[in-house]
Amino acid sequence: MNYHTPTPVQAQAIPPALDGRDILGSAQTGTGKTAAFAIPLIEKLLRNPRGAALVLTPTRELGKQIMEIMHQLLGRKSPIKTAFIIGGESMGKQYAQLKQQPRLIVGTPGRINDHLERGSMKLHDTDFLVLDETDRMLDMGFTVQIDRILHYMPRKRQTLLFSATLPPNILKLSEKYLNNAVRVAVGSTTTPLKAIKQDIVHLDNSEKYDALLGQLDSRSGSIIIFVKTKYGTEKLAKKLNRANHDAEAIHGDLKQSRRERVINGLRNKKYRILVATDVVARGLDIPHIAHVINYDLPQVAEDYIHRIGRTARAGAEGASLSLVTPQDRDKWYAISVLMDPSLKGKPGAAPSKGASSKNGGRHKRQFRQSKKQRGNRNGRRQAAA
Repeated sequence: MNYHTPTPVQAQAIPPALDGRDILGSAQTGTGKTAAFAIPLIEKLLRNPRGAALVLTPTRELGKQIMEIMHQLLGRKSPIKTAFIIGGESMGKQYAQLKQQPRLIVGTPGRINDHLERGSMKLHDTDFLVLDETDRMLDMGFTVQIDRILHYMPRKRQTLLFSATLPPNILKLSEKYLNNAVRVAVGSTTTPLKAIKQDIVHLDNSEKYDALLGQLDSRSGSIIIFVKTKYGTEKLAKKLNRANHDAEAIHGDLKQSRRERVINGLRNKKYRILVATDVVARGLDIPHIAHVINYDLPQVAEDYIHRIGRTARAGAEGASLSLVTPQDRDKWYAISVLMDPSLKGKPGAAPSKGASSKNGGRHKRQFRQSKKQRGNRNGRRQAAA
């Protein structure tokens, strides 16, 4: 892995982190944040043979990507042992990793806490801590687990806290655990990347599936479609496959091995479409994702930013589309106000600058036409058979 020109978040975070300062960082997704903490972390481990580091992350997928970057930076011949401690994996396998006395541990709060309570993990010498995607960890209910984990760590340590957003609970946590932290902020934490072209379509709920098929026919490249339920991912993926679109589903109930196969399949372009719940809205870093489609709007407005941030990675351009029904009015209003606070209190808030709203009537005609065209194509296939 070669780093020649640092991204803005790396340029701001790495120098003070190398000087031993605590960091409170906020940056938009896809800005090189992982390297911003991985580089000073590894540098510290190399400087101090007795030092150890812990990286806490909300999801297995994000943790795996962080560990991959760590291994790339360390190199194959590095003497620094590592451990990947996440839920859904064999405890026995993790015991074996921990017996090797790893100096770098990446894991999720729940499983890390399990090992601490069992006595299979010791953190009394761990003097470097990274809290990544902290807002997501708190949203997932990990506040108590994080408190318990930090209780096992020495008070004299270096802490780097990164969060896509900085709501009051994050600021309160930073006051509790960070010491005279350097504030690092790159771009707005409540607006998507400018490289993402945002569109919305207003339509009735009964028209959503035909609208989706029309969009899939007109778009090229890899696509992530977000829906609101686990059952919905499986149902929609099956329907899309029956319509001759290569699609896979991913959600929190899949076994870890299956989730990895699905993600690797998308990464290797074995299929084009991933239908997902918000389980992958953070932590999925696949550069060739060209489009994000919000088939269902997220329950929490902030998740809109994390969803569409799966495209336009590392300086690339991307596009997002949201299907908005009359029942989604309140959700879309919350999203619009999050992106443009000046819209607060205004009825029928419009999308933010950079997002365009499609005319419902025009698109309804387009969707009906697309449906007819698909019917003609299917008829020709059957005749040929």
